[in-house]
Amino acid sequence: MTISRSRLARSSLGLTRRVALAASLAAALAVHTPALAQETASAAGSITMEGQGTVSVAPDMAVINTNVVTGADTAAEALSQNSAAIAKVIAAIKGGGIEARDIQTRGFSIQPRYERFENPSDRQPNIVGYEVRNGVEVNVRDLGRLGDLLTLVVESGANSVDNIRFEVSDPQDKLDEARKKAVEAARHKAEIFAAAAGVELGPIASIAETGIQMPQPMMMRAESMLMSKAGPVPVEAGEETIAANVTIRWFLQ
Repeated sequence: MTISRSRLARSSLGLTRRVALAASLAAALAVHTPALAQETASAAGSITMEGQGTVSVAPDMAVINTNVVTGADTAAEALSQNSAAIAKVIAAIKGGGIEARDIQTRGFSIQPRYERFENPSDRQPNIVGYEVRNGVEVNVRDLGRLGDLLTLVVESGANSVDNIRFEVSDPQDKLDEARKKAVEAARHKAEIFAAAAGVELGPIASIAETGIQMPQPMMMRAESMLMSKAGPVPVEAGEETIAANVTIRWFLQ
């Protein structure tokens, strides 16, 4: 039997088209297989859990604000006396082992002092003197020196200590540890719920950090400190808590 060339050409063209179509379908399946798997998992449902991780850490440094407040009849006189006094305090701090980079001037001011009346009056009060306030903020990186340093600044001439602030110098490593614990806590709860429901956890659909808690400076007012030449000021740094919160959603198998 003789087959015309045109029929052979049409047959060959049809075969080529079928092969090309099959190849296209195979490629499409290969590209969309992950998406199809995800859609299948999504159709099976999902579970969302929150987790919190906490880490306790002891402060390793303190920040103190100490001041010299001086009063005199004139601003120039008050400034002169104050400058001499704060210079002695700074020298004592440096002599106590604190580096210059950890000492910073804070809170300098010159204010008039007005006369006081026993009875209310509309008369403008007169200036009776001036008050100069100058202080330094000191970073104490060795907490073992803190008590002695507080006593030292008072004995050297400081007459005001506003507060003591305890801090954690580098909390990032502890925060990362808390984050890991938060993820573990969320997964633990998800596994319990999934097992109770008779299903298994699939891949993670989403994960988000919903909050962190960093150490907050702890203040100690000067009025609560016993400043005495008999010994160093007693201080306790205590502990701080670093926390991280996460929300994770899993597909169910």
